[in-house]
Amino acid sequence: MLTGKRVLVTGGTGSLGRALVRRLLTGELGDPERIVVFSRDEAKQHAMRLAFQQRRAATDEAVFASSAPLAFRIGDVTDLRSLSAAIREADVVFHAAALKQVPTCEYAPFEAVRTNVMGAENLVRAIREQGLEVETVVGITTDKACKPVNVMGMTKALQERILARANLDAPARRGGPRTRFLTARYGNVLASRGSVIPLFHEQIRRGGPVTVTSPEMTRFLLSLDDAVDTVFAALRAGRAGETYVPYAPAVRITDLAAALVGDRDVPIELTGVRPGEKIHEILVSEEEALRTVRRGDYLAVRSVLPELREDDAPGEALELEEYSSHHDLLDRPGVDALLTRHRMRLEDRPEFDA
Repeated sequence: MLTGKRVLVTGGTGSLGRALVRRLLTGELGDPERIVVFSRDEAKQHAMRLAFQQRRAATDEAVFASSAPLAFRIGDVTDLRSLSAAIREADVVFHAAALKQVPTCEYAPFEAVRTNVMGAENLVRAIREQGLEVETVVGITTDKACKPVNVMGMTKALQERILARANLDAPARRGGPRTRFLTARYGNVLASRGSVIPLFHEQIRRGGPVTVTSPEMTRFLLSLDDAVDTVFAALRAGRAGETYVPYAPAVRITDLAAALVGDRDVPIELTGVRPGEKIHEILVSEEEALRTVRRGDYLAVRSVLPELREDDAPGEALELEEYSSHHDLLDRPGVDALLTRHRMRLEDRPEFDA
């Protein structure tokens, strides 16, 4: 699918970006001609370059099976000029650049708008104004974009709409269809940078307390590879303007904290809800459910724009009225099994001791 293609990953030095690049390099979607990591942090780019050059363990041989050269480009999605230059050489774009910490976005709302909203608009504008023959753009979004109550979710919701709307005036490619814009939406990623599990690990390592904002707090949890699977599923089968959503386990955060603490003498302390924080997250709202279909192991939310809702789009009608994290919660044994399966316990994650 990506054999011979030029791939651009914006925000490629983030947790999802790194996992995405690693999977692209295995060749599971074919061998790209080139993979470019685009981000504004030179230190993270340098560390990532070294990390990928030094992977020599037998378990990582697949990473080197691909002949695709990995390249790095300094730039910022808020800078139309630098983004335009990078996109000019791309066939497929994974747009992962974002300001994604909820409290940070509350205290710096315009910076969130610049990165999450204007960054998406710059991407669309670069393709449209230069008439670039980009085949597909997959935007990476979040459950917080669904019925948003915080700045991060609001800006991500706007990003979803900007990318969907872009399909209506996307440039046509020679001998082919127009650029396809779509998004992949998922919940909290286990052990991603800034997420709750590394925080809990650090608190446990210090002897506590482990801080939980509310006893009722629930979240969807999935691994980085699950997140990448969702992005790849959208790339393979998504229609223009659709948002791809995975089925993901949901947990009560107090159960997650207790499972990580285990038998240790570490207290769990309630601290109150942080600025902009939801008690429960939603992956598909009741309004979206009316235009959502099951497609294999995923849900496809069709665009709110009728021009983009194809009558022949495959999929089965969704039976749920709303897909929320407070439905079908894992019990405590289920949480234990989830952590064990993904090796998320403190003793499994020596890098968190660094």
